[in-house]
Amino acid sequence: MSPTKRIAFIGNSLPRRCGIATFTTDLQQAIASSDIDTSIVAMNDHGDGYDYPFPVHCQISDQRLEDYARAADFLNEGRFDVVSLQHEFGIFGGEAGSHIMALLSRLTMPVVTTLHTVLAEPNAAQRDVMERIVDASARVVVMAEKGRDLLRTVYRLPADKIEVIAHGIPEFAFVEPDEAKERLGFGGHSVILTFGLLSPNKGIEVMIDAMPSILRRRPDAMYVVLGATHPHLVREHGEAYRESLTTRVCELGVEDHVVFLDRFVDQATLLGFISMCDVYVTPYLNEAQMTSGTLSYSFGLGKAVVSTPYWHAKELLGDGRGVLVPFGDVVAIGNEIAGLLTDAPRRQAMRLRAYASSRSMTWERTAKRYLAAFETARRGRVLSAVTGSSRPKALPATAPPPETQTGHLLSMCDDTGLFQHAVHSVPDRSHGYCVDDNARALLLASALNGTGEERLADALTTRFASFIQHAWNPDRRRFRNFMSFDRRWLEEAGSEDSHGRTLWALGVCARDDASVSRRQWATALFAEALPAIERFSSPRAWAFALLGLDAHCTTTAAISLRTRLADRLLGLIATVETPDWIWFEDGLSYDNARLPQALIATGLTMKMPAYVEAGLRSLRWLTHLQTTRAGLFRPVGSESFGDKRSPPKAFDQQPLEATAAISACLAAWRADGDPQWRNEAARAFAWFLGDNDLSTPLVDLDTGACRDGLHRDRPNENRGGESVVSYLLSLAEIRQLARVSGDRPRLAPLRALHA
Repeated sequence: MSPTKRIAFIGNSLPRRCGIATFTTDLQQAIASSDIDTSIVAMNDHGDGYDYPFPVHCQISDQRLEDYARAADFLNEGRFDVVSLQHEFGIFGGEAGSHIMALLSRLTMPVVTTLHTVLAEPNAAQRDVMERIVDASARVVVMAEKGRDLLRTVYRLPADKIEVIAHGIPEFAFVEPDEAKERLGFGGHSVILTFGLLSPNKGIEVMIDAMPSILRRRPDAMYVVLGATHPHLVREHGEAYRESLTTRVCELGVEDHVVFLDRFVDQATLLGFISMCDVYVTPYLNEAQMTSGTLSYSFGLGKAVVSTPYWHAKELLGDGRGVLVPFGDVVAIGNEIAGLLTDAPRRQAMRLRAYASSRSMTWERTAKRYLAAFETARRGRVLSAVTGSSRPKALPATAPPPETQTGHLLSMCDDTGLFQHAVHSVPDRSHGYCVDDNARALLLASALNGTGEERLADALTTRFASFIQHAWNPDRRRFRNFMSFDRRWLEEAGSEDSHGRTLWALGVCARDDASVSRRQWATALFAEALPAIERFSSPRAWAFALLGLDAHCTTTAAISLRTRLADRLLGLIATVETPDWIWFEDGLSYDNARLPQALIATGLTMKMPAYVEAGLRSLRWLTHLQTTRAGLFRPVGSESFGDKRSPPKAFDQQPLEATAAISACLAAWRADGDPQWRNEAARAFAWFLGDNDLSTPLVDLDTGACRDGLHRDRPNENRGGESVVSYLLSLAEIRQLARVSGDRPRLAPLRALHA
């Protein structure tokens, strides 16, 4: 691939007066300094035009769709290597800026989009446009980690498509403010500065209201408000807002200490004003501010900054690099500014921290980050042209599943049982054992019997069974769960879910274990432990018990209990379900897919179509929630636990969710014969192999180890007992699936139950 030679930028451009125009121009100039041929496609609003300098070669009137198409032709005919789109709501025409798609949909080169705003709660039109823009983009750039989080959780964007590149800043020496104060007419004063286009959301009123308290401690203080009123505000309301501020100043009697400079200044003048201030303040009124160029510039010049805690400020000013005050808190902002103005050593220390930490944000370095993103976008376009896809397919039908490796599982066991946790791949004895994981391990031992796989050693299977036997507390008629490394039980009875899961393992063991004697043991303990489930309130405990009963249900009492448990789940979904929330509870938690799986399996065995249909309906809904726009499996993250009727958060993702989804989808395939369920199972398994939000494999195919999950920015490098057993259980099912020929299930489809 040849080096990148030509880059075009789409966005506002100077001399249009706005922050996006300044950003686009600064970024273009920084890129051009690397001997790259650059061009700008400039947006005009409300029929206005501007006397643009080079390198603006094309203009778009925001409401004229034909201008967007004409700009696309200009870019395609100009053979640009990549297009850098600056996106902000309000720049482009159409509902929520939808006109920009008329341009993007026609481009023949990759697009890298910089999102200057990422809405946490978009309306339907805003969400639709945002999703279409990011789908059309090879890479998406945000300027704060909060932006990355929102793209992942709200817009389901895969992590490997997102870049976080800080807002650029000019290269400027660390200087004391005295010389600039004298030059600009503020000598002998302590100067507080706010700059930027004036509008009501900037919170200038709060700062004005704080001036009397500041003046009581620092009588020489001057508050300088530098910036023209926002053009849109002037167009709709004239200068009414600015006039209201000056009236407020007079009412407070601080007119000799507040100066409004109604100017939109060039960069050199702006840097002079920043360099003269002692404290820079951004008193914005709400947190939904993803990026602030004014904050970045002041921070980059080594200014002591006081700010409200909007998203960008919280990230930039943490760890003593600035001061955060509550929104709209006049007393707090006054106290903090007065404190800095009267404490020179503290102010100077803050300035030095800010300046030192901002060196990576200079436009030179920011341009290098963008150039790297452009190159990545171009490489992705070349790969897509060769393979027909921008990412590898999940578990191609022609590719065999991995071989089963149990090395890590064996290393996680001692003569007591399976350890809960590991530090990287080393067993962590400090957390001991639990019946949950040993029950899962017994399920795995049963799953490897009769499938052509190499069985676990009989002694190891016996060890898992022995742990479960020891966990049984006959006095409480319950299973204990947690055991310390010194073999002390940490409770008299474990959770309802751990009891239900152990019943499930016993039921499967009673049916499938290789040892006749162990099958008899499991049958007896299953019968002894089963009655407790009647008193439980946990839907997951009911589902686990139903899966055990599906494997082993030989008595009239057990059959009756199975019906009651299934009816409970059916009753839950009937009570909770709405058209857009097809689930058993008001929130999503862990092992979610086990609930529909239990209903499907029970309905098939008992020939109860109502159970099967409810299970399929809820599983389809869950499957949709757990599918990204890029077609990846994204399990409900543990950060969602406790949320009520809201879209699930993406992280932290855990292996047991993929395992549950695989089992449930294969149960659905056996129920209705739809081969799409097999595809869904394969897609969930591909999550282990790297088709996930971080494009990172979770498993070590040589040892069978599995990482404990995906955080927002990295995999969890620990490889505990739950994770390795979850992976091996999934692998056993996928390998069994690979042996089944054709698209038809071995069991009767759902329609046969209605016959």
